[in-house]
Amino acid sequence: MAKRQRIEPGPGQESVWDYPRPPRVEPLHARVTIELGGRMIADTTQAVRVLETSHPPAIYLPPEAFVEGALQPAEGSSFCEFKGRAGYSDVVSGDVRAPKAAWHYAAPSRGFESIAGYVSVYPGRMDRCTIDGETVQPQEGDFYGGWITANIVGPFKGGEGTWGW
Repeated sequence: MAKRQRIEPGPGQESVWDYPRPPRVEPLHARVTIELGGRMIADTTQAVRVLETSHPPAIYLPPEAFVEGALQPAEGSSFCEFKGRAGYSDVVSGDVRAPKAAWHYAAPSRGFESIAGYVSVYPGRMDRCTIDGETVQPQEGDFYGGWITANIVGPFKGGEGTWGW
């Protein structure tokens, strides 16, 4: 499948096709919440977002934003050409466990030091994720963990046929 045409952003919107490559990390001046198992498991105004061409922003929260016990180490890792080696965590709330639903970079590559220890989650594996009260839509696919809000336009990498963009 060929890359679809860039959607022109409207007022107050941004296109993921205007995001840089390599990615950029910037503060997110908003309240971010995550719910799982019917409970709020994370709440912060200290999140950052990673912006990369063709991807909805990945939102990273400081570890102290999560309630105690919500993040439990999981086996395995992956490698990002920009950020380095990522480790994974299961996200737990009561009797609900979302395996490998969170990731972090303990020692990220040069230029990404500001996300060291910060945690991102796959919003599609949570009950609900919000940015300033708006419920986030998850990025398609099972590899990328972008957070889509009304002010972000694509098309987005991640869905079927977009792997080679």
